[in-house]
Amino acid sequence: MSRSPVAQVFADAWPQLVATLVRDLGDLALAEDCASDAFVEAAARWGSDGSPDRPAAWLLTTARRKAIDRVRRDQRFADRLPALAERAERGGEPRSHDLVDDQLALIFGCCHPSLAADAQVALTLREVCGLSTGQIASAFLVPPETMAKRLVRAKAKIRAAGVPFTVPEADALAERLDAVLGVVYLIFTEGHASADAAELLRGDLCDEARWLSGLLVDLLPDRPEVAGLAALVAFTDARRASRLADDGSVVLLEDQDRSRWDRGLIAEGERLLQQGWAQGVAGPYLLQAAIAGEHARAAAAADTDWRRIVGLYDLLALVRPSPVVDLNRAAAVAMADGPEAGLALLDELWTAGDLDDYRYLHAARADLLRRLDRHDEATLAYDAALARTPEGPERAFLAARRAQLGR
Repeated sequence: MSRSPVAQVFADAWPQLVATLVRDLGDLALAEDCASDAFVEAAARWGSDGSPDRPAAWLLTTARRKAIDRVRRDQRFADRLPALAERAERGGEPRSHDLVDDQLALIFGCCHPSLAADAQVALTLREVCGLSTGQIASAFLVPPETMAKRLVRAKAKIRAAGVPFTVPEADALAERLDAVLGVVYLIFTEGHASADAAELLRGDLCDEARWLSGLLVDLLPDRPEVAGLAALVAFTDARRASRLADDGSVVLLEDQDRSRWDRGLIAEGERLLQQGWAQGVAGPYLLQAAIAGEHARAAAAADTDWRRIVGLYDLLALVRPSPVVDLNRAAAVAMADGPEAGLALLDELWTAGDLDDYRYLHAARADLLRRLDRHDEATLAYDAALARTPEGPERAFLAARRAQLGR
């Protein structure tokens, strides 16, 4: 089904329009209201008169005029009126370097550390990606009214706290950028392995994370971790079509039909990975992308270079140590050196107890114990994993594996 002209322009122009209006007005809620007003007028006019030659410029001029009307009624924004009137009179679209700064400022504002993580994600999807409240609510499986309230609270927090919509200064940019990348990573993770166990894959969120990571590469082309995250998303999402069987059951990486992997996305991941490597010291996203790239290059599971993957996990553990990284490294060691070597590392994590609530630790132990024919212990480990896994494809997979042990 083809989009209407207004719907197509909305998808393309909304983030840029909101970003420019935030710079004009210094207020996210007001900028969004004025952008919405402009699109309402576009829907009314373009249906009968046709689209203008420069729709983005038309929308910006119209939104600025709507903003002037609103500002005149609200003394809080009186100091913005002269410059706003001058820009509305001048018309046209912002210069390219201004637009880059505006979009970056919008992204950093939506991901400001004063906001909770769920608010950062919701605002980014709404203002930067242009998703409707209903679409965001559907993506996170909450009622639209709940998501609308979450967005209103987030915008109120931004206004009350005086959150600036500016690109951070050089001394703060790295830390703030890490938070932005974390939001995009959260969006992708929720799409790739949804917290809603009944629907393991959320393609809509994967698509938005890919778009966001690509936008960040366009805006910040000299940052290795930006390229690294985009490469990680591309490599991982390339496997989307092969991760579930026709009946909805989980297909492990080693059993996936690699002919169904998206070669275009893999090529994009390779390009981004090389771009990141060329820019400096590798951070956690670039290293994770390198690991994903090793999997993507293997024509068959048996061709995977597990020793190189173990080495990359060694580097990742130095850059960003965590028990989850240790778990993934142990799984790689099991493939490189055998299940006994991997199990010894997993048992250290199991004994430490830091990951006791993490179902993937118990599932990994169960798999290695099964491969070692230690079926009684494997059954107990599967039981522990099942106790921590809600209903859905992953639970069904674990239950089937446990049943194969015959106990």
